[in-house]
Amino acid sequence: MTAHPSPAHPGQVALARELTESGLLSPQWREVWEQTPRHRFIPDPAWKQLRRGCKLVTSQERMDLIYSDEPVVTQLDNGEPGGPGIATSSNSMPSMVARQLSALDVRPGHRVLEIGTATGYVAALLCRRVGEEHVFTIEIDGLLAAQARANLDNEGLHPTLRVTDGEMGLADHAPYDRILSTCALREVPLSLAAQLAPGGVLVAPMTDVFYGGATVRLARQDNGDLSGQFFHGASYMPMRSHRVEKLGPPDATTARRRETDSDPERFYPLGFALYGSARLPGVRMTHGFHQDVRTVWLQAEDGSAAVSGGGTVTVYGPRDLWAEAEEVEAEYAARGRPDTQSFGLTVTPHGQHLWLHAPTEVVPAKSPREAASL
Repeated sequence: MTAHPSPAHPGQVALARELTESGLLSPQWREVWEQTPRHRFIPDPAWKQLRRGCKLVTSQERMDLIYSDEPVVTQLDNGEPGGPGIATSSNSMPSMVARQLSALDVRPGHRVLEIGTATGYVAALLCRRVGEEHVFTIEIDGLLAAQARANLDNEGLHPTLRVTDGEMGLADHAPYDRILSTCALREVPLSLAAQLAPGGVLVAPMTDVFYGGATVRLARQDNGDLSGQFFHGASYMPMRSHRVEKLGPPDATTARRRETDSDPERFYPLGFALYGSARLPGVRMTHGFHQDVRTVWLQAEDGSAAVSGGGTVTVYGPRDLWAEAEEVEAEYAARGRPDTQSFGLTVTPHGQHLWLHAPTEVVPAKSPREAASL
């Protein structure tokens, strides 16, 4: 292990104990976590993520947040002043970090590439587990990278840290036994796949316009493809080059309103969202509450949209997206409503595809003919 551990902090010890009792930390990882107090990596100011916006936290509230199982927002609006207050970097929820590191299955001596240094906290954990000379970390934001370097220096840790776009990886130090992305990916970049050693593992939160996020563990196969299963829901900020623009409002003159027996609750499980992302590519789904009514919103780039809640649905544009989503949900129910862990992903030089139960069971997109028949 790398030397110079920080003195144990009571809050960090309690957090590590909680994660251990939840089965998320091995004895080896618990020792590393106890040596790496979270507050030493959190800048001031810092914010708490709320349902709408972020709240500045100070004093004891700040420390309570840091030593809870919650994310701590560490940057707003890419660091630009006067913005709308959108979180653009954070120190992730400890339980999610623990799950990712467990799935990564690192061992002393493994060469590890981290995409998204942020505060440097995960890089510090990795340094103390595999040795700082084996840790390589990338951050696209120069200011965040400088803060992370200062945090790591204060801990006596000196991994290789580069300011560059994580989508391209770090080819001059490849191959890597493990690659960890701490930002969400819409697709696994082939540049990263190519930098993974034979038998290596990549762990990344994935995101799609149809679902908020799910973490996948991919292993490099003998033919160079990556394949593996999703193992937990996770909403991470997307890689900057993987962000998507919001679509404009639908044309209200095309609105058609009707009653529906489909409960929006049936569209909420992550398993359905994964299945739906493959069957309805390009369709966006969000859900929440509108005037205390559970609601689902669907939208496509051709101007089609649907809003359902309280027993009614309003559809817009050329497609009936609600009818399409209902049919996909019925397919999902007929398959036994499989959970998140039943789905997997395979990445090849020709693209990536989602599968159910086995890599040979690819979930196909609905054909335009299928959609038109509804």
